[in-house]
Amino acid sequence: MSGLVEFWSSHRAETLALIRQHVLLVVTSTVVAVLVAVPAGVLAARRPAFGRIVLFVANIAQTIPSLALLGFLLPLPFVGGIGPRTALVTLTLYALLPVIRNTVSGLTSIDRAILESGTALGMTSRQRLFMVELPLALPTIVAGVRVATVIGVGTAAVAAAIGAGGLGEYIFRGLAMVDSTTILAGAVPAAVMAISLDGLLAWLEHALQRRRRPTATMAVAAAMLALIVAVAAWPAGARGTAPVVVGSKNFTEQVLLGEIIAQTIEAEGLSVSRKLNLGGTLICDTAVRSGGIDLYVEYTGTAVTAVFKGDVPQGSAEALTRARALYAPLGLTVTAPLGFNNTFAILVRTADAQSLGLRTIADLSKEADRFRPGFGHEFLQREDGFPGLTRRYGLAFAAAPRAMELSLIYQALADRQVDVIAGDATSALIDALDLTMLEDSRHYFPPYDAVPVARAETLARHPEVDRALARLAGRISAKDMRAMNRAVDVLHERPRDVAARFVGELPR
Repeated sequence: MSGLVEFWSSHRAETLALIRQHVLLVVTSTVVAVLVAVPAGVLAARRPAFGRIVLFVANIAQTIPSLALLGFLLPLPFVGGIGPRTALVTLTLYALLPVIRNTVSGLTSIDRAILESGTALGMTSRQRLFMVELPLALPTIVAGVRVATVIGVGTAAVAAAIGAGGLGEYIFRGLAMVDSTTILAGAVPAAVMAISLDGLLAWLEHALQRRRRPTATMAVAAAMLALIVAVAAWPAGARGTAPVVVGSKNFTEQVLLGEIIAQTIEAEGLSVSRKLNLGGTLICDTAVRSGGIDLYVEYTGTAVTAVFKGDVPQGSAEALTRARALYAPLGLTVTAPLGFNNTFAILVRTADAQSLGLRTIADLSKEADRFRPGFGHEFLQREDGFPGLTRRYGLAFAAAPRAMELSLIYQALADRQVDVIAGDATSALIDALDLTMLEDSRHYFPPYDAVPVARAETLARHPEVDRALARLAGRISAKDMRAMNRAVDVLHERPRDVAARFVGELPR
C-alpha cells in the first residue's frame, strides 16, 4: 500500500489529469445516453412494437465486447478515430440499454387508475406524461442511470487502448511493465469512482422514492453533477499547441520508442501530444492513416506481412524497400531505420532447453507434443506468426495455443502455465526470468527492423520532425533497446525517464 501511495504522490499531476479525463468520459456519455434513452423509452412504452425493436438493438450493442466495438468504430468517419470521440460513442451505446429498459419498466408499472385520474382531470397526453408518469417513473429511471454509470466507469478504462485517456492508461501501462503497482494506481481510483457515483445515484433514487421534496432533491443532485463536471473539466495547467501527435503500440519497447521520438522532436522546439499505449498494429495503422496520429514506430516485417498481407521478405534491405513502396501511395513515409531488428523470439524455460537439448525451433518440433504453447493475439492470427510457423517446422503441440496479452506471456512461461511462447528478441524479461531463445534455423521470421512511419504532410509541414528522426537514424542498437526495456520492466523506472537519459546522450 505504501508503494501505491508513493506512486500517486510522485505522479500527482498525471493522476489528477487521468481522473479528470475518466470522469468527463463517463459523465458526458451518460448524460448523452439519458437524453437519447429516456425519449426512446417513452416511445417504447407507448408503442410496444417499436419498443421491442429498440430493446433488441440496444441489447445487441450491449453484447458486443468493448474492445471489439472500439475496433469496429475506429475507422468510421465522423464517429471514429483515435481519442475520446470514439470512446464517447462506445460508452453512450453501452449506457443506452439500462436507461431505456428502466424507463419502459417505470412507465408501464404505473397503476392505470392513476393515469385514468389524470385524464379525468382534463390533462392532455403530454401533460400527463410530464406531470404524472415521468415523476412516478423517475426513481426507476435513476436506477437505470445508476447501472449505466457503473458500466461506464469500467468500460472507460478499456478506452485507453485507443488513446482516449483516463485511468485505463495506468492499467495498460502496468500490464505492459508487468507492474502491479501501476495497475492498481489506475484500478483503485476507478473502483472508488464507481462506488462514489453509484452511492450518489443510490441516494438520489432513495430520496425520490421517499418523495421528500423531489424538486429540491433533483436540484441538489444537479448541483453535485455540475460540480463533478466542472472539477473534471478544469484545465490542469497551461497547454501549448500540440502540432505533432506521436503514437505507440501497447508494450514496453513501443512506449519507450514513442517517448524517445517525442522527446527528440520536442528538443527541436515543437510541442508534442503523446498517444502511447494504443492497441496493437491495427489500431496504430488505422490511426496514422486517418490522421489520428502523425507517426509511430513499426517493424518492416510486420508492415509487409501483417499490415499489407504481402509475402515474407528475407533480407532487411528488401523488407525496407517494400515497406516504403507499400506505404507511399497512402501518403505515409518510412524514414531511416532506428538501428535494431526486433525479431520474434520462440522462448522456452532454460531448464527445459538444457534437459531436452533444445537449441533450435527444429529441435522443439521433435518434442512439441510435450509442450503447451501460449501466444499473443496478433501472433496467432498473422501469416508471419503461428500459422506459418507450424507449417515451416511441422509443430504439433500437446494442446491448442492459449491466447493472452503479450505483456503476460513471459511470466506465464516462467510460472509454468505454458511451456513455449513467442516473445520479442529485445525483451529484458528473457534474461530476468531465465528463458532461452531458440534459433530460427530455417529462417522463417522476416526482418523486423524498427522504422518510424510518418504522415508525409506532417514531415512537409514540420521539417523539425524530419531532423529529429534523422538524428535517431541508426542510433538505437539491440543492446540499447534491451537495456532500456530492462530499466522499465525489471527495475520499474518510468519510460519517460529512461527515454530522457537516452535522448540526453544523443550527439547533436
